[in-house]
Amino acid sequence: MGQALLKEVPKLKEWPHFSGEGKYDHMEFIRGIDIIKEDFELPYRLLTERFNTLFTRSAHRWYIKLRKAHGDQSWTWWKIQIIDKWANDAWRLKVKTTF
Repeated sequence: MGQALLKEVPKLKEWPHFSGEGKYDHMEFIRGIDIIKEDFELPYRLLTERFNTLFTRSAHRWYIKLRKAHGDQSWTWWKIQIIDKWANDAWRLKVKTTF
């Protein structure tokens, strides 16, 4: 990744954040991160090292627990974990009734 492209990466406050509370949409968070990753050709480490800030509240506690248990993992691995944790029956019903 070139230095010029790295300088164009949005500041952390402009990235999607995820709390896992209230009216959350974990898929919107995932799509937002995927877009940044693709647009700026970011390696997974530049994504995952920002998770300590991007996850907030209960999602942050969940992240810390998994990070301690599994260490450094790829963005693909984290996407699977996010979906496994937050794609519960209540969320699925909400999505189903919305459409």
